[in-house]
Amino acid sequence: MTLPIRNVAIIAHVDHGKTTLVDSLLRQSGIFREGEEVPTCVMDSNDLERERGITILSKNTAVRYKETLINIVDTPGHADFGGEVERVLGMVDGCLLIVDANEGPMPQTRFVLKKALEKGLRPIVIVNKIDRPQADPHGAIDKVIDLFLELGADDDQCDFPYLFASGLAGFAKETLDGEGTDMKAMFEAILRHVPPPVGDATKPLQLQVTTLDYSEYVGRIIIGRIHNGTIRSGQQAALVTETGEIVKGKITKLMGFEGLKRVELAESTAGNLVAVAGFANANIGETITCPNEPQALPLIKVDEPTLQMTFSVNDSPFAGQEGQFVTSRQLRDRLMRELETNVALRVEESDSPDKFLVSGRGELHLGILIETMRREGYEFQVSQPQVIYREVNGQPCEPYELLVLDVPEEAVGGCIERLGQRKGEMQDMQMGGNGRTQLEFVIPARGLIGFRGEFMRQTRGDGIMNHSFLDYRSLSGDVETRRNGVIISFEEGVSTFYAMKNAEDRGVFFITPSTKVYKGMIIGESNRPQDIDLNICKTKQLTNHRSATGDELVQLQSPIDMSLERALEYIGSDELVEVTPKSVRLRKLTKKLAKR
Repeated sequence: MTLPIRNVAIIAHVDHGKTTLVDSLLRQSGIFREGEEVPTCVMDSNDLERERGITILSKNTAVRYKETLINIVDTPGHADFGGEVERVLGMVDGCLLIVDANEGPMPQTRFVLKKALEKGLRPIVIVNKIDRPQADPHGAIDKVIDLFLELGADDDQCDFPYLFASGLAGFAKETLDGEGTDMKAMFEAILRHVPPPVGDATKPLQLQVTTLDYSEYVGRIIIGRIHNGTIRSGQQAALVTETGEIVKGKITKLMGFEGLKRVELAESTAGNLVAVAGFANANIGETITCPNEPQALPLIKVDEPTLQMTFSVNDSPFAGQEGQFVTSRQLRDRLMRELETNVALRVEESDSPDKFLVSGRGELHLGILIETMRREGYEFQVSQPQVIYREVNGQPCEPYELLVLDVPEEAVGGCIERLGQRKGEMQDMQMGGNGRTQLEFVIPARGLIGFRGEFMRQTRGDGIMNHSFLDYRSLSGDVETRRNGVIISFEEGVSTFYAMKNAEDRGVFFITPSTKVYKGMIIGESNRPQDIDLNICKTKQLTNHRSATGDELVQLQSPIDMSLERALEYIGSDELVEVTPKSVRLRKLTKKLAKR
């Protein structure tokens, strides 16, 4: 007998508590044995996800409740990973929309909700973090209703069910006054409001590829939903590719989901989510079908990239010293491999064999790829992110973003002024009762490049900034971005305390004493609009009148820590970020830098 099935996705703005809620659902479903050590954020299996506290890749899990198999898909909340959200929504029949009780709907809430409504899903709204101080659950519900109406939801979608919850405390309840002790109300809401999957087990097989994985034992693993038919381990099948070509093959392994594990299945029928091995060249959106009656499902459409960078072989004087993979062939192979699973990414070859144009959905999307590659041992350099222009109705257009800032009251004026210089238009301003103000802007995407560092200075690190892609609009003219000039090393060597102390009045440094530098390397930010060349390796001349320990009590001001994201936002059009497994350096783009 086949178990009844519910397929549900969990969608939300980044940091509104999706993964923590899934933790509570998993714990209370009984999939962990008694005494088993369970980490927090069990669905964030990737190292980068755990470090940053964000979901990057969508993941599947399944729990049983009242003899019903509930397949749960945890999706990313950041718009830069919208490619993940778009394709997995085709696997499910309902969704849980998580909203922070304090913040209410945020830019990415709009983004993921719009995608869900376009698919015809009827969301169940979960107002999370109701146990936090300053939470306003009913206010959050009102804002969600406004957002539904703004996005053109139909009457049925606007009449959404909602629950109040705390993922951290592990409870959900139907009313604020009710007693919340467990997640039973959420399980019941899923059974009641998420329709069973539609599909006919007697029709020819149709399974759409929505996620790709890889195993050293069985090769490429396809994850997707069976739309029609029955699939069996060992059966003959056919893959209908993007171009319409039919490739015959065999299902070598069939797996289902149970908790955090994949379990081998003999067969599975329409409506279920499964993992399949046997088709080494399958790609996202393609269909596995019956070889006798091959019928393809519509291909998955993913929004186009809005930002582009140049990845190139490192040609600095320090090239090849820290990386394991440094050649153009290795760089190209790695980027092409990324295309197999990262549907929102585009890679084009340029007129130079050492350079590749890589397009993505935003700085974070590309930054995660760069960070992943450097951890794998790759050494390369990247250019400043550039927006991708497009023609709409014969007019040149550029991408615009919806930007929401949550800032202390004293920083409001400075933020409005800076965004005005970057062609931002204020849409809304909400004064909070806690000394904070929420500002909403529509701004060209290129106006946001390099803004985050400036924003953190304006708000003294106390501001929250969120943005998501809005649409393409007419060009907005010149945008004023950076800023001051940079301090450049004009010789190769090792930076000294003496030289840096003498140059402190020129600006602020990105490096510390005893750092290896080369000619053309950017070592700091000037306090003037012009770039400054500096001899950072100059040593103090010692005589019998001067002691080498005479400056022991003198201290340097703290340098700016240039993380990868900060470096990508900071560089100008004539500058590069050199990325190696051990270092992130900034340098000037010159025709030929002096070699060792």
